[in-house]
Amino acid sequence: MSDDEADPELLELLRKSLGIGTADPNAPPETKVLDGAKYIYDNSIDVALDMYGTRAAADIIWKQMQERSYSTKTWSEYELHPKSKDEETLNFIFTMDLLNFSFWSMRGPDDRYAVEYKGKKWTGYWSMLAALHRALDEGIQITSPHYWHNDQDCTEESLRHVFRSATSEEMPLLSARYDCLKEAGLVLCQKFDSSISVLISKANNSAAGLVNLLAENFASFNDEAKFDRKKVRLLKRAQIFVADVWAAFEEESYGDFDDIEKITMFADYRIPQMLHTLGCISYSPPLDQAIRNQELIESGHSWELQLRGCSIWCVELIRRQIVQKHPETKVNAILIDFFLYDTMKELERDGKEQIPHHRTRSIWY
Repeated sequence: MSDDEADPELLELLRKSLGIGTADPNAPPETKVLDGAKYIYDNSIDVALDMYGTRAAADIIWKQMQERSYSTKTWSEYELHPKSKDEETLNFIFTMDLLNFSFWSMRGPDDRYAVEYKGKKWTGYWSMLAALHRALDEGIQITSPHYWHNDQDCTEESLRHVFRSATSEEMPLLSARYDCLKEAGLVLCQKFDSSISVLISKANNSAAGLVNLLAENFASFNDEAKFDRKKVRLLKRAQIFVADVWAAFEEESYGDFDDIEKITMFADYRIPQMLHTLGCISYSPPLDQAIRNQELIESGHSWELQLRGCSIWCVELIRRQIVQKHPETKVNAILIDFFLYDTMKELERDGKEQIPHHRTRSIWY
Protein backbone atom coordinates (compact mmCIF):
# COMPACT_ATOMS: atom_id res chain seq x y z
CA MET A 1 0.00 0.00 0.00
CA SER A 2 1.45 3.40 -1.01
CA ASP A 3 1.44 6.52 1.21
CA ASP A 4 -1.33 7.96 -0.97
CA GLU A 5 -3.72 5.05 -0.32
CA ALA A 6 -6.14 5.07 2.62
CA ASP A 7 -5.84 2.29 5.18
CA PRO A 8 -8.96 0.13 4.59
CA GLU A 9 -9.17 -0.90 8.26
CA LEU A 10 -9.07 2.72 9.40
CA LEU A 11 -11.72 3.64 6.82
CA GLU A 12 -13.99 0.89 8.08
CA LEU A 13 -13.55 2.06 11.68
CA LEU A 14 -14.38 5.61 10.62
CA ARG A 15 -17.49 4.44 8.77
CA LYS A 16 -18.69 2.50 11.82
CA SER A 17 -18.08 5.47 14.13
CA LEU A 18 -20.27 7.59 11.85
CA GLY A 19 -22.94 4.92 11.59
CA ILE A 20 -22.33 4.32 7.89
CA GLY A 21 -20.31 1.14 8.07
CA THR A 22 -21.40 -2.08 6.39
CA ALA A 23 -23.82 -3.90 8.67
CA ASP A 24 -22.67 -7.29 9.90
CA PRO A 25 -25.30 -9.76 8.62
CA ASN A 26 -24.48 -12.11 11.50
CA ALA A 27 -24.84 -9.50 14.24
CA PRO A 28 -27.78 -9.95 16.66
CA PRO A 29 -30.82 -7.82 15.77
CA GLU A 30 -31.13 -4.41 17.46
CA THR A 31 -34.19 -2.19 17.42
CA LYS A 32 -32.22 1.06 18.05
CA VAL A 33 -35.12 2.36 20.16
CA LEU A 34 -32.96 2.89 23.24
CA ASP A 35 -30.31 4.66 21.15
CA GLY A 36 -32.92 7.07 19.84
CA ALA A 37 -34.34 7.65 23.32
CA LYS A 38 -30.90 8.47 24.70
CA TYR A 39 -30.33 10.92 21.84
CA ILE A 40 -33.65 12.64 22.55
CA TYR A 41 -32.83 12.84 26.26
CA ASP A 42 -29.38 14.27 25.60
CA ASN A 43 -30.87 17.01 23.42
CA SER A 44 -34.13 17.65 25.24
CA ILE A 45 -34.92 21.21 26.39
CA ASP A 46 -38.58 20.83 27.41
CA VAL A 47 -38.50 17.56 29.35
CA ALA A 48 -35.98 16.96 32.14
CA LEU A 49 -35.21 13.93 34.27
CA ASP A 50 -34.75 14.24 38.02
CA MET A 51 -32.09 11.69 38.98
CA TYR A 52 -32.97 11.77 42.69
CA GLY A 53 -36.63 11.29 41.83
CA THR A 54 -35.79 8.47 39.44
CA ARG A 55 -33.77 6.60 42.04
CA ALA A 56 -36.50 7.08 44.64
CA ALA A 57 -39.13 5.89 42.16
CA ALA A 58 -37.08 2.77 41.41
CA ASP A 59 -37.25 1.79 45.08
CA ILE A 60 -41.00 2.45 45.25
CA ILE A 61 -41.70 0.54 42.03
CA TRP A 62 -39.60 -2.45 43.09
CA LYS A 63 -41.29 -2.64 46.50
CA GLN A 64 -44.80 -2.43 45.09
CA MET A 65 -44.09 -4.92 42.32
CA GLN A 66 -42.92 -7.39 44.96
CA GLU A 67 -45.94 -6.75 47.17
CA ARG A 68 -48.28 -7.35 44.23
CA SER A 69 -46.30 -10.33 42.87
CA TYR A 70 -46.05 -8.60 39.52
CA SER A 71 -44.97 -10.99 36.75
CA THR A 72 -45.97 -12.25 33.31
CA LYS A 73 -48.88 -14.10 34.98
CA THR A 74 -50.44 -10.73 35.84
CA TRP A 75 -51.21 -10.14 32.16
CA SER A 76 -53.72 -12.98 31.87
CA GLU A 77 -55.50 -12.06 35.09
CA TYR A 78 -57.33 -9.19 33.40
CA GLU A 79 -60.87 -10.15 32.45
CA LEU A 80 -60.66 -9.29 28.77
CA HIS A 81 -57.18 -10.61 28.08
CA PRO A 82 -57.35 -14.06 26.43
CA LYS A 83 -56.56 -17.01 28.69
CA SER A 84 -55.73 -19.86 26.30
CA LYS A 85 -52.24 -20.39 24.94
CA ASP A 86 -52.94 -21.20 21.31
CA GLU A 87 -52.92 -19.65 17.84
CA GLU A 88 -56.32 -18.03 18.39
CA THR A 89 -54.84 -16.06 21.28
CA LEU A 90 -51.86 -15.14 19.12
CA ASN A 91 -54.20 -13.76 16.45
CA PHE A 92 -56.22 -11.89 19.07
CA ILE A 93 -53.08 -10.22 20.45
CA PHE A 94 -51.86 -9.23 17.00
CA THR A 95 -55.25 -7.70 16.21
CA MET A 96 -55.48 -5.76 19.46
CA ASP A 97 -51.96 -4.36 19.09
CA LEU A 98 -52.57 -3.56 15.44
CA LEU A 99 -55.42 -1.33 16.69
CA ASN A 100 -53.94 -0.33 20.06
CA PHE A 101 -53.91 3.45 19.73
CA SER A 102 -55.73 6.67 20.54
CA PHE A 103 -58.53 5.90 22.98
CA TRP A 104 -58.57 9.19 24.87
CA SER A 105 -61.60 11.45 24.77
CA MET A 106 -62.34 15.05 25.70
CA ARG A 107 -65.86 14.08 26.75
CA GLY A 108 -67.04 13.24 30.24
CA PRO A 109 -67.11 9.65 31.55
CA ASP A 110 -70.78 9.17 30.63
CA ASP A 111 -70.44 10.48 27.06
CA ARG A 112 -67.10 9.11 25.85
CA TYR A 113 -66.77 6.14 23.49
CA ALA A 114 -67.74 2.93 25.28
CA VAL A 115 -68.63 -0.67 24.43
CA GLU A 116 -71.25 -2.72 26.22
CA TYR A 117 -70.23 -6.34 26.66
CA LYS A 118 -71.50 -8.98 29.09
CA GLY A 119 -73.40 -6.52 31.20
CA LYS A 120 -70.56 -4.02 31.58
CA LYS A 121 -69.61 -0.78 29.87
CA TRP A 122 -65.95 -0.67 28.84
CA THR A 123 -63.92 2.43 27.93
CA GLY A 124 -60.40 3.19 26.73
CA TYR A 125 -58.15 0.28 25.78
CA TRP A 126 -60.65 -2.16 27.26
CA SER A 127 -63.40 -0.92 24.93
CA MET A 128 -61.41 -2.22 21.97
CA LEU A 129 -60.94 -5.65 23.57
CA ALA A 130 -64.61 -5.80 24.51
CA ALA A 131 -65.55 -5.02 20.89
CA LEU A 132 -63.24 -7.75 19.59
CA HIS A 133 -64.72 -10.34 21.97
CA ARG A 134 -68.24 -9.22 21.10
CA ALA A 135 -67.54 -9.57 17.38
CA LEU A 136 -66.11 -13.07 17.83
CA ASP A 137 -69.19 -14.04 19.87
CA GLU A 138 -71.32 -12.80 16.96
CA GLY A 139 -69.42 -15.00 14.50
CA ILE A 140 -67.39 -12.18 12.92
CA GLN A 141 -63.82 -13.37 12.37
CA ILE A 142 -62.34 -10.02 13.27
CA THR A 143 -59.01 -11.50 14.43
CA SER A 144 -58.39 -13.49 11.23
CA PRO A 145 -55.94 -12.17 8.60
CA HIS A 146 -58.12 -13.88 5.97
CA TYR A 147 -61.05 -11.75 7.11
CA TRP A 148 -59.03 -8.53 6.82
CA HIS A 149 -57.94 -9.50 3.30
CA ASN A 150 -61.53 -10.16 2.19
CA ASP A 151 -62.79 -6.94 0.60
CA GLN A 152 -66.42 -8.10 0.69
CA ASP A 153 -66.55 -8.95 4.40
CA CYS A 154 -64.05 -6.48 5.83
CA THR A 155 -65.31 -3.02 4.97
CA GLU A 156 -65.23 0.24 6.84
CA GLU A 157 -68.95 -0.14 7.45
CA SER A 158 -68.55 -3.65 8.90
CA LEU A 159 -65.78 -2.32 11.16
CA ARG A 160 -68.10 0.45 12.31
CA HIS A 161 -70.53 -2.29 13.36
CA VAL A 162 -67.80 -4.21 15.20
CA PHE A 163 -66.80 -1.10 17.14
CA ARG A 164 -70.31 0.31 17.58
CA SER A 165 -70.56 2.50 20.64
CA ALA A 166 -72.89 2.56 23.60
CA THR A 167 -72.68 6.38 23.47
CA SER A 168 -72.88 9.05 20.78
CA GLU A 169 -69.08 9.13 20.39
CA GLU A 170 -67.61 6.88 17.71
CA MET A 171 -64.37 4.95 18.12
CA PRO A 172 -61.57 7.51 17.49
CA LEU A 173 -59.66 7.18 14.21
CA LEU A 174 -61.94 4.40 12.94
CA SER A 175 -60.88 4.92 9.32
CA ALA A 176 -57.22 4.67 10.32
CA ARG A 177 -57.93 1.40 12.15
CA TYR A 178 -59.60 0.08 9.02
CA ASP A 179 -56.53 1.00 6.99
CA CYS A 180 -54.28 -0.81 9.49
CA LEU A 181 -56.33 -4.01 9.20
CA LYS A 182 -56.39 -3.91 5.40
CA GLU A 183 -52.66 -3.30 5.17
CA ALA A 184 -51.92 -6.12 7.60
CA GLY A 185 -54.18 -8.51 5.70
CA LEU A 186 -52.39 -7.74 2.44
CA VAL A 187 -48.84 -7.96 3.86
CA LEU A 188 -49.54 -11.19 5.73
CA CYS A 189 -51.08 -12.72 2.61
CA GLN A 190 -48.20 -11.71 0.36
CA LYS A 191 -45.27 -12.42 2.70
CA PHE A 192 -46.29 -14.65 5.60
CA ASP A 193 -48.89 -17.12 4.29
CA SER A 194 -51.65 -15.12 6.06
CA SER A 195 -50.29 -16.39 9.36
CA ILE A 196 -49.12 -14.56 12.49
CA SER A 197 -47.32 -17.71 13.62
CA VAL A 198 -45.33 -17.76 10.38
CA LEU A 199 -44.42 -14.11 10.96
CA ILE A 200 -43.16 -14.93 14.46
CA SER A 201 -41.18 -17.93 13.21
CA LYS A 202 -39.23 -15.65 10.85
CA ALA A 203 -37.80 -13.82 13.89
CA ASN A 204 -35.97 -16.94 15.12
CA ASN A 205 -36.87 -16.37 18.78
CA SER A 206 -35.53 -12.82 18.70
CA ALA A 207 -37.70 -10.11 20.26
CA ALA A 208 -35.67 -7.39 18.52
CA GLY A 209 -35.85 -9.33 15.27
CA LEU A 210 -39.64 -9.54 15.47
CA VAL A 211 -39.91 -5.80 16.20
CA ASN A 212 -37.77 -5.09 13.14
CA LEU A 213 -39.84 -7.44 10.98
CA LEU A 214 -42.99 -5.59 11.95
CA ALA A 215 -41.46 -2.16 11.33
CA GLU A 216 -39.92 -3.17 8.00
CA ASN A 217 -43.01 -4.88 6.56
CA PHE A 218 -45.98 -2.98 8.01
CA ALA A 219 -46.13 0.80 7.57
CA SER A 220 -48.56 1.07 10.49
CA PHE A 221 -45.95 -0.42 12.85
CA ASN A 222 -43.07 1.75 11.60
CA ASP A 223 -43.23 4.28 14.43
CA GLU A 224 -40.27 6.57 13.82
CA ALA A 225 -39.67 10.30 13.48
CA LYS A 226 -37.01 12.98 13.09
CA PHE A 227 -35.77 14.76 16.16
CA ASP A 228 -33.15 17.47 15.82
CA ARG A 229 -32.46 16.26 12.26
CA LYS A 230 -31.84 12.68 13.38
CA LYS A 231 -34.13 9.73 12.71
CA VAL A 232 -35.28 8.09 15.92
CA ARG A 233 -37.24 4.87 16.31
CA LEU A 234 -39.93 4.58 19.00
CA LEU A 235 -41.85 1.53 17.77
CA LYS A 236 -44.44 1.49 20.54
CA ARG A 237 -46.97 -0.95 19.05
CA ALA A 238 -44.38 -3.24 17.49
CA GLN A 239 -42.69 -3.60 20.85
CA ILE A 240 -45.91 -4.04 22.82
CA PHE A 241 -46.97 -6.86 20.50
CA VAL A 242 -43.78 -8.72 21.37
CA ALA A 243 -44.30 -7.95 25.06
CA ASP A 244 -47.93 -9.08 25.06
CA VAL A 245 -47.04 -12.35 23.35
CA TRP A 246 -44.16 -12.87 25.80
CA ALA A 247 -46.47 -12.26 28.76
CA ALA A 248 -49.54 -14.12 27.46
CA PHE A 249 -47.55 -17.27 26.72
CA GLU A 250 -45.46 -16.85 29.88
CA GLU A 251 -42.14 -16.91 28.02
CA GLU A 252 -42.91 -20.21 26.28
CA SER A 253 -44.12 -21.31 22.84
CA TYR A 254 -44.78 -18.18 20.75
CA GLY A 255 -43.53 -16.10 23.68
CA ASP A 256 -40.09 -17.71 23.85
CA PHE A 257 -37.59 -14.94 23.04
CA ASP A 258 -33.84 -15.08 23.63
CA ASP A 259 -33.38 -11.30 23.91
CA ILE A 260 -36.53 -9.97 25.56
CA GLU A 261 -34.35 -7.53 27.53
CA LYS A 262 -33.93 -5.51 24.31
CA ILE A 263 -37.56 -4.36 24.48
CA THR A 264 -37.95 -0.90 26.03
CA MET A 265 -41.02 0.64 27.64
CA PHE A 266 -43.82 1.57 25.25
CA ALA A 267 -43.78 5.29 24.54
CA ASP A 268 -47.37 6.45 24.94
CA TYR A 269 -49.16 9.17 26.93
CA ARG A 270 -49.87 7.33 30.20
CA ILE A 271 -46.29 6.50 31.23
CA PRO A 272 -45.03 10.12 30.99
CA GLN A 273 -48.03 11.10 33.13
CA MET A 274 -47.07 8.50 35.75
CA LEU A 275 -43.38 9.40 35.68
CA HIS A 276 -44.29 13.04 36.26
CA THR A 277 -46.50 12.00 39.18
CA LEU A 278 -43.56 10.05 40.68
CA GLY A 279 -41.27 13.08 40.38
CA CYS A 280 -39.06 11.48 37.74
CA ILE A 281 -39.62 13.98 34.96
CA SER A 282 -40.57 17.65 34.74
CA TYR A 283 -41.64 19.94 31.91
CA SER A 284 -40.72 23.41 30.70
CA PRO A 285 -43.38 26.05 31.58
CA PRO A 286 -44.83 26.20 28.01
CA LEU A 287 -45.12 22.41 27.76
CA ASP A 288 -46.49 22.11 31.29
CA GLN A 289 -49.15 24.71 30.52
CA ALA A 290 -50.09 23.02 27.24
CA ILE A 291 -50.54 19.66 28.98
CA ARG A 292 -52.54 21.12 31.87
CA ASN A 293 -54.77 22.99 29.39
CA GLN A 294 -55.22 19.75 27.44
CA GLU A 295 -54.07 21.36 24.23
CA LEU A 296 -53.54 19.14 21.21
CA ILE A 297 -49.86 18.41 20.53
CA GLU A 298 -49.27 17.29 16.96
CA SER A 299 -47.72 13.90 16.30
CA GLY A 300 -44.02 14.38 15.58
CA HIS A 301 -43.83 17.73 17.36
CA SER A 302 -40.63 18.27 19.35
CA TRP A 303 -42.61 18.31 22.60
CA GLU A 304 -44.21 14.98 21.84
CA LEU A 305 -40.93 13.33 20.88
CA GLN A 306 -39.26 14.64 24.03
CA LEU A 307 -42.09 13.24 26.15
CA ARG A 308 -41.83 9.85 24.54
CA GLY A 309 -38.04 9.60 24.24
CA CYS A 310 -37.29 10.84 27.75
CA SER A 311 -39.87 8.44 29.17
CA ILE A 312 -38.14 5.50 27.49
CA TRP A 313 -34.78 6.60 28.87
CA CYS A 314 -36.23 7.27 32.33
CA VAL A 315 -37.69 3.75 32.58
CA GLU A 316 -34.35 2.35 31.44
CA LEU A 317 -32.62 4.21 34.28
CA ILE A 318 -35.23 2.88 36.71
CA ARG A 319 -34.62 -0.63 35.43
CA ARG A 320 -30.86 -0.26 35.85
CA GLN A 321 -31.31 1.06 39.37
CA ILE A 322 -33.48 -1.91 40.34
CA VAL A 323 -31.09 -4.43 38.80
CA GLN A 324 -28.12 -2.79 40.53
CA LYS A 325 -29.79 -3.09 43.93
CA HIS A 326 -31.42 -6.45 43.24
CA PRO A 327 -29.13 -8.34 40.82
CA GLU A 328 -31.13 -11.53 41.30
CA THR A 329 -34.25 -9.95 39.81
CA LYS A 330 -35.76 -10.72 36.41
CA VAL A 331 -37.46 -7.34 36.14
CA ASN A 332 -37.30 -5.69 32.73
CA ALA A 333 -38.70 -2.59 31.01
CA ILE A 334 -41.82 -4.50 29.97
CA LEU A 335 -42.91 -5.35 33.51
CA ILE A 336 -42.07 -1.85 34.73
CA ASP A 337 -44.18 -0.37 31.92
CA PHE A 338 -47.12 -2.68 32.68
CA PHE A 339 -46.92 -1.74 36.35
CA LEU A 340 -46.71 2.02 35.71
CA TYR A 341 -49.61 1.91 33.25
CA ASP A 342 -51.83 -0.07 35.63
CA THR A 343 -50.97 2.24 38.53
CA MET A 344 -51.77 5.34 36.48
CA LYS A 345 -55.14 3.89 35.46
CA GLU A 346 -55.89 3.17 39.11
CA LEU A 347 -55.14 6.80 40.00
CA GLU A 348 -57.40 7.95 37.17
CA ARG A 349 -60.20 5.67 38.36
CA ASP A 350 -59.90 7.05 41.90
CA GLY A 351 -59.80 10.68 40.73
CA LYS A 352 -56.22 11.17 41.94
CA GLU A 353 -54.52 12.35 38.74
CA GLN A 354 -52.04 15.13 39.55
CA ILE A 355 -51.64 16.22 35.94
CA PRO A 356 -53.49 15.30 32.71
CA HIS A 357 -51.79 13.17 30.09
CA HIS A 358 -50.67 14.96 26.95
CA ARG A 359 -53.10 14.93 24.03
CA THR A 360 -51.75 13.64 20.72
CA ARG A 361 -54.01 11.95 18.19
CA SER A 362 -52.08 9.41 16.10
CA ILE A 363 -51.93 5.74 15.16
CA TRP A 364 -48.64 5.24 17.02
CA TYR A 365 -50.17 5.08 20.52
